[in-house]
Amino acid sequence: MNALILCVGKLKENFWQEAAGEYLKRLQRYGRVQAEEVPDLPEGKGASDADRKQIVMKEGEELLGRISPRDHVTALCIDAPQMSSEALALFLREGENTGRREVFVIGGSLGLGENVLARADARLSMSRMTFPHQLARVMLLEQLYRGAKINAGEKYHK
Repeated sequence: MNALILCVGKLKENFWQEAAGEYLKRLQRYGRVQAEEVPDLPEGKGASDADRKQIVMKEGEELLGRISPRDHVTALCIDAPQMSSEALALFLREGENTGRREVFVIGGSLGLGENVLARADARLSMSRMTFPHQLARVMLLEQLYRGAKINAGEKYHK
């Protein structure tokens, strides 16, 4: 597996850092998996819809600057299709066969800009519920780990 998780915002609390670090460590035996962060720009009091749109577009420019034209990009969006763990494993296996890097993009508190969504090759929802982006990162890492175990024919919790 060759994957990058691109995130808007930092993992501020130690427990998020430790959880993400543990899954990144576990994933290393299945390939190269990295996580990179871009700054979560402040919204500011009294921000208009236009201000918020400008913020997500700027965050998007930062994200897009870390994506190569050859990457296969999946944007995490609440209104996107959902996958089972087995379907995600198949998605990852098919991606490995192309030799392309899988890039998963997690937006900040304002979501993802249209510039990132336009670049995305796929969209994925973890749930119809809304989660903080820190938790979404840990959940995605856990699901990548689970998918890698499935693809390796190893036992995993169902």
